[in-house]
Amino acid sequence: MENDSSTMNINADENQNGSSHLNEPMPESETDKLKAEIQELKDKYIRQAAEFDNFRKRSAKERLELIQTASRELMVSLLGVLDDSERAEKQIDSSEDVAAIRQGVKLVFNKFRSTLSSKGLKPMQSIGEDFNPDQHEAITEIPAPSPEMKGRVVDEMEKGYYLGERIIRFAKVVVGK
Repeated sequence: MENDSSTMNINADENQNGSSHLNEPMPESETDKLKAEIQELKDKYIRQAAEFDNFRKRSAKERLELIQTASRELMVSLLGVLDDSERAEKQIDSSEDVAAIRQGVKLVFNKFRSTLSSKGLKPMQSIGEDFNPDQHEAITEIPAPSPEMKGRVVDEMEKGYYLGERIIRFAKVVVGK
């Protein structure tokens, strides 16, 4: 048997016709396509989970900064009231004029109230109103001084407050029965 290199093709494949080349992509099987799709979806999922985690951390940081900034703003606005209180305290120690002391303390309280009011604090009006468990906390019940005061707030032990439109402290009240 003679092996002539001119007639024999070592790289030829019997199942492939002469028009196909080794560089052409081979047809993918359905399994390979599904594996590629699964890998792509896993990658998208991991990226989305990382993005959500970053968003959550960023939101928590922004919320903390907002709270700290709001507290700082309130404290700065109250410093004027603190200064006035310290001046009033010095005057109380050195003055015997009760009327002047009373007037000075009232000025400090009025400034304090106006500062809190400018930050959105509003007192709740309760006396004479119908008892509302969404706004009031009943401390006790007493006989109503008049028939129209039954089920209404007779006295207020501790004032309730709104911050904006939200209740931040319920009024502690005495209800007529």
